[in-house]
Amino acid sequence: MRYLSTRGHPERLRFCDILLEGLAPDGGLYLPEQYPQVDAATLARWRGVWAEQGYAALAFEILSLYIDDIPPADLRALCHKTYTAEVFGSPAIAPLRRLDEGLWIAELSNGPTLAFKDMAMQLLGNLFEYELARRGTQLNILGATSGDTGSAAEYAMRGKRGVRVFMLSPHGRMSAFQQAQMFSLQDPNIHNLAIEGVFDDCQDIVKAVSADLEFKRRYQIGTVNSINWARLLAQVVYYFAGYFSLTRSDAQRISFAVPSGNFGNVCAGHVARMMGLPIEQLVVATNENDVLDEFFRTGCYRVRPSAQTFETSSPSMDISKASNFERFVFDLLGRDAARTQALFGAELARSGCFDLSADPAFAQIRSRYGFVSGRSSHADRLDTIRAAWQHSGQMLDPHTADAVRVARQHLQAGTPMVVLETALPVKFSATLVEALGREPERPAALEGIENLPKRVQVLPPEVERVKAYIAAECDC
Repeated sequence: MRYLSTRGHPERLRFCDILLEGLAPDGGLYLPEQYPQVDAATLARWRGVWAEQGYAALAFEILSLYIDDIPPADLRALCHKTYTAEVFGSPAIAPLRRLDEGLWIAELSNGPTLAFKDMAMQLLGNLFEYELARRGTQLNILGATSGDTGSAAEYAMRGKRGVRVFMLSPHGRMSAFQQAQMFSLQDPNIHNLAIEGVFDDCQDIVKAVSADLEFKRRYQIGTVNSINWARLLAQVVYYFAGYFSLTRSDAQRISFAVPSGNFGNVCAGHVARMMGLPIEQLVVATNENDVLDEFFRTGCYRVRPSAQTFETSSPSMDISKASNFERFVFDLLGRDAARTQALFGAELARSGCFDLSADPAFAQIRSRYGFVSGRSSHADRLDTIRAAWQHSGQMLDPHTADAVRVARQHLQAGTPMVVLETALPVKFSATLVEALGREPERPAALEGIENLPKRVQVLPPEVERVKAYIAAECDC
């Protein structure tokens, strides 16, 4: 299996090279040259593997189609080291629970940081440690987070040999619990940088540093954001697991609703569908920062500047530049790298938007790719949280509530809908108190986390300041 850049860089790399590389040298994102195709016989075999051997064994089956430069025995061991009941709280790893008629929640937030990002990040940490030891080298991870990626990455990488983490977050724009999870870590290989701006400013800095090839190579910069293909690949697994959990026949179809900001989680669903998983709909749910909903409704992708990016009660989705969206557009345009580069390079730089509404490919958004979308507001998510609590006694975090709200608009008789959970409600307790008048339960181990000493550096949204900080830490 070889990987190519969405922007046409001629080099084709193997998995472990792009694992450590992050962005391609031309600024594009890596994708496999082709998606492995899963036929009915393979689906049936995987269903048996999942039922008899569990989530880790299914992860190995899927990942081995994309990873041929790690010996199978080692890859299998990495999967089984990652996906354990001790780490994820249940042998099922990603169990489903029924919310309503035809509507289910995929519990993806039972890992160490109580967010779905753990599902991929725990594997990524083990992959990094394995490959760095094999090469006898080190890696400085640079990431951006709107809330949950940061803590998931830091908990996965803390204490890992050969790894430092430099995590950028928007200063003052995460919940108190999210900040405490990250900033309370005292491990010497973890560095938190609070950027005076919004998430998109953090993400732009990560991309700018990665685009400086001399700096990137000198300081061995890698990424853990979902721009890293390995992270997105790990997320593909729970789409198959959700399908097997809810269906009895491989002829049955299923839909997924995904809270969406950076488009990584739902892009993993796109990959699963392209492989052959019988997905009817991929429902893209946004909050007030509705760049993606606008595109799927109109064909216009219009990036908002920082000043027009709203601060909402589902903060992990407060994103106006969806990095992984480039991967889907590349597929949508028949893998035309030159056109993809023009759209995400010169066109966005010139006007801040592009419009594909007149392109024949856009007409296939629903029929060929299964995408539909919707938007949720603060009032909507409060209503959804209240309704779930009153009718089923279940608490939803605000991001999951956004997805439930939009999912209900796209329910189809006979086709179950699975909402991918973002986090446990305790991470956003202020919104739960506003909706329900009560605090959500929190694990005993996390009591008082907001009062722990914090280790964080506040910086302006300047690329050179971040580079200087990284250089100073690495050269000391």
